[in-house]
Amino acid sequence: MGENKKKIVTIVGARPQIIKASVISRAIAQYFSDFMKEVIVHTGQHYAENMSDIFFKELNIPEPAYNIKVGSGTHGSQTAQMIKGIEEILLKEKPDAVILYGDTNTTISGAIAGSKIGIPIIHIEAGLRSYNKKMPEEINRITCDHMSSLLFVPTSAGIENLSKEGFNIKNKGTASIDSPNIYHCGDIMYDNSQFIESHPQIESTILNDYNLKEGGYILFTIHRANNTDKSENLLNILSALVDAQYKTGLKIILPLHPRTRNKIDELKNETIVNNILNNPNIHVIDAIGVFDITELERKARIIATDSGGIQKEAYFFKKPCIVLREETEWIEMLETGSTILTGADRDKILLSIDQLLNNDSLSFPPIFGDGNAGKFICSKILSDL
Repeated sequence: MGENKKKIVTIVGARPQIIKASVISRAIAQYFSDFMKEVIVHTGQHYAENMSDIFFKELNIPEPAYNIKVGSGTHGSQTAQMIKGIEEILLKEKPDAVILYGDTNTTISGAIAGSKIGIPIIHIEAGLRSYNKKMPEEINRITCDHMSSLLFVPTSAGIENLSKEGFNIKNKGTASIDSPNIYHCGDIMYDNSQFIESHPQIESTILNDYNLKEGGYILFTIHRANNTDKSENLLNILSALVDAQYKTGLKIILPLHPRTRNKIDELKNETIVNNILNNPNIHVIDAIGVFDITELERKARIIATDSGGIQKEAYFFKKPCIVLREETEWIEMLETGSTILTGADRDKILLSIDQLLNNDSLSFPPIFGDGNAGKFICSKILSDL
């Protein structure tokens, strides 16, 4: 059987992609090891150990066979290096398909490299739209969708988006770039949240490490360029964070990517930095592993984030969420009232925190599938390509 296995190259580069890829790796190992072989490529888009290597270790998935080690850089420079490196690997490996996730520079680079040499592209998290093309992520996700042969869509809204763009959402049979197949499969991150919750033997000590009590803190995360590269936005969010601690009495925990920490240092605003560093109820920590961040999400009173993944995870764990962006791809969550968009507006952030904390009737209806997206995706790769 081994020689007849479909060879799949999975390309990841950012923390969330590694976590998403673990779902497919586990599904292959558990259900499809006789039929599929996976080769993992890491572009190195997130290159610090606590931003990548730790996730491979914690999620018990295979180490990458290749690491392009592209590192940081401008969009053009980073993407160009990735396309070159990925193309060389694909020409060597000659896979049956390439799996890509989400909307990063790694995603668009893999799509260009693979589709240009005739390798079918599989896009997981297809169909998502913010309808803001000023966001690099929007360009990446749209372009990748239109180069893909198999599109796996987490929500019904994503299916509608693709239909509006001219995709035949009823297409079946053998999939190709000219005749792609589209599936509403649910969200693989929901699969992952269930996996982590079902493995209590992997314990996190993060709450004890910072003397946090369940329901006694707000989890803040900030990393998007629109919030970190614009000093006004970053200051507004940090100011809201400080004021939220004083107004609510809840502790704050803020895990920071290395890049975001540097941006805060560049502000040279001693007042806001002192208000954060000198407040014993505000904990600024380094970026952490998947089990620690999941534990923080599960036990928080409320979450404020500009991360697409964390706003979903907040919903999975039935936590009210402030989204520090002007738009979100996950519009179904907004419709439930459990998630509120605020952008980097300090007053809106504070008002929304108060609103969510004092709403006892929030609901979290099931909108992200049944937790079996990974198995479904692998079965369709085998049947459709």
